Amino acid sequence: MNTSSERSQDRARLAVSDPDILLALQGEEARQRAGLELIPSENYAFPEVLTLLGSAFTNKYSEGYPGRRYYGGQEFTDEIENLARSRAKSLFRAEHANVQPLSGSPMNQAVYLGLLEPGDTILAMDLSHGGHLTHGAPVSHMGRIFRFVRYKTDPANGAIDFEALRKVARETKPKMVVCGYSSYPRDYDYADFKRVADEVGALTMADVSHIGGLIAADVMRNPLDAGFDVMTTTTHKSLRGPRGGLIVCKEKFAKQIDASVFPGLQGGPHMNQVAAAATTFRLAALPAFRAYAAQVLANAKALAGALTARQVKLVTGGTDNHLLVLDAVQTFGIDGAKAQAALDRVGLTTNKQVIPDDPLPPMRPSGVRLGTPAATARGMGVIEMDEIAAIIAETLGADGDAGAEAALAARTLALTARFPVPGL
Repeated sequence: MNTSSERSQDRARLAVSDPDILLALQGEEARQRAGLELIPSENYAFPEVLTLLGSAFTNKYSEGYPGRRYYGGQEFTDEIENLARSRAKSLFRAEHANVQPLSGSPMNQAVYLGLLEPGDTILAMDLSHGGHLTHGAPVSHMGRIFRFVRYKTDPANGAIDFEALRKVARETKPKMVVCGYSSYPRDYDYADFKRVADEVGALTMADVSHIGGLIAADVMRNPLDAGFDVMTTTTHKSLRGPRGGLIVCKEKFAKQIDASVFPGLQGGPHMNQVAAAATTFRLAALPAFRAYAAQVLANAKALAGALTARQVKLVTGGTDNHLLVLDAVQTFGIDGAKAQAALDRVGLTTNKQVIPDDPLPPMRPSGVRLGTPAATARGMGVIEMDEIAAIIAETLGADGDAGAEAALAARTLALTARFPVPGL
């Protein structure tokens, strides 16, 4: 493990070999310290994760699986991958785990390509209602390889319209039903999806990339408990691990999934990432992480309540998880891109977001997406959520007034100064 002196020496070497990159690194660190990350897919990795990502495991090539590698010198890489797999299975109550996916998109692609045939029908969530690109968006490669059909939310309350979903399933006979989301602020009853899939003989897959940490901590429902065949999650976001993917599944699909990841889709895994994931799974099993995950949910509800009290319209009216989506057009008369830019100027990092059946284009959508994992990792609680809601509402209502934004940026800085960024 690098000492403070060794890290200083590394910085000194970088200052000589590539000062431009060092300046960019220092700038990013300063941005993260002074500002507040409110994008729900972003978080601060555990300090141990940062150490392992820069470790000697970065140097090792490990094509294959433990005990079946194509290169020598695998004593310790086999050890960390076996630990990562066993810890992931224990954490999520799974029969099998593959820890090699390099990120979320290839993770989902490996499942489709391993269990289905090109041209097969997949029933998945509509992108504008909260789904992800890998759930069959026309611009994605998966949307060209497989036939995706859609389900949506009920415009009256934001719930999944299961009668409409069942009707589509009966008409199209999908080979797989996918549930999971990128911007849906509610929880699922996975048993409802399982019943629909069983009716039409479809496999079930849950992409819980956003809420994997909340499921690991048992503060949100686990799809595997409802009998799902496959569950995927990224290992960063709410898990606070390295950027990467995880596939857990029933044992009967283990060989197909493993072969689809390697050699089907990827070459050698990133063993520094695997080591960091193994440590993440261990930390996520501890009581402190369960308390963190519970606070993430409490903070999200507090933020939603504080925004609603300030007459901000939220998609579905609130949240059951770590994220919420505000309608900037209806509340403030500006689109999500302008809202994102204004919040950037006061030190709040968010992302523009489409809302259900959004009439505006994706680069200028109606909404803004917010989340609480990163703020919670800094130690913020429900009291701070009220101040954050006030800064958001006042910024978006300021109509670009430079003086007002300068005062609001000072409030953000005063808030973040009290809560250091873990690992920096």
